[in-house]
Amino acid sequence: MSKVTCINDECVIAAVLATKAAVKSRALSQMLDRFTPSQIARHHIEQPPTLHECERMAQRLELTAMNVTYVGARDYPTMLLSDPSRSPVLFWRGDMSALQQRRVGVVGTRSATAAGRYMASHLSFDLAERGIAIVSGLARGVDAWAHKGVSVAHMRKSSQAALGAPIGVVASGLDVVYPKENVELWNFVSESGLLMSESPPGTAPEAYRFPMRNRILAALSEVLVVVESRATGGSMITVEEAQKRDITVMAVPGSPRNTSSAGTNLLLQQGCAPVVGVDDVLVALGLDTRSEHPPIFDSRPPLLAQDAALAATMAGDALTLDQLVLRTRRDVLDLAFALGRMESLGWVVNNGGWWEVLGVQSQSGYGGFHGIESHVGD
Repeated sequence: MSKVTCINDECVIAAVLATKAAVKSRALSQMLDRFTPSQIARHHIEQPPTLHECERMAQRLELTAMNVTYVGARDYPTMLLSDPSRSPVLFWRGDMSALQQRRVGVVGTRSATAAGRYMASHLSFDLAERGIAIVSGLARGVDAWAHKGVSVAHMRKSSQAALGAPIGVVASGLDVVYPKENVELWNFVSESGLLMSESPPGTAPEAYRFPMRNRILAALSEVLVVVESRATGGSMITVEEAQKRDITVMAVPGSPRNTSSAGTNLLLQQGCAPVVGVDDVLVALGLDTRSEHPPIFDSRPPLLAQDAALAATMAGDALTLDQLVLRTRRDVLDLAFALGRMESLGWVVNNGGWWEVLGVQSQSGYGGFHGIESHVGD
């Protein structure tokens, strides 16, 4: 748990004000431009916080290691101050200095394909290795895999000073983990970066809160990368919020046969820049891409020599079994067994009868296969 750094009367009163249904978010935000939380409580609302409410909130914040900031506080994020729909009060754990790093949002569908999970984790790993913070929503699928990539970068480094931090923006209260299977990721983000929500402690993950969360996620990002997305859904809402704020949106190309890539392919058709490797994002950030590339991480077991040769043959294409027979001149049964071995190890994926290799991230871009020599972690 992170150390609590801000439990004072103004923070506590701001937290209680955030729970008042009668005090609308926009009105509270405007009042905080001119008054402190205590001044608002005494003179500007009909039902001010009671002493009991403040004491109970202070206790809950302390027990859950939760900090509070608000419009007008010294630690309120500067990139949100001028946002037209800023949150008047924010709850957080971790280290606010994570927001001083360059920041890339990585979002996508909850039902990510193997290729999408692979891309989200490897791209985020590469960015974190270069000191770039990864902003995501800690949902299932692409969001979670993005921060898993960051966690691998942190585990491999003895010193984390130069690494990009994980930044999570969630819809529920910080003491209500959702989804529950991401509890370890929540802990990692709050211990190694910044976990943030506009929802007070105890708030359930109600459906309407997720689109509201997405505007904060977008506003904290300098560049937003959509890894996989259907044509409609939460990721596309985040895209809309980013475009409202003139934030660069990029998308990972996907197969036209994959419904999980319908949204990203649509974004590319509309003129968004493609992402096929980390250099594309670095260029969008205006950073030098000529620095030495960090070692590649890959947790998969290495392939047998003949399977590595098959993967090299498949690289860059989606092929049916019949096409592979023609291309390799190998026996169909031999190929079927080889593909089964490779699929069980996570090296290939079958999408509707089309086989694709999940290659290692390389200097030449995402998706290229570089054989057993590129494997790290043996």
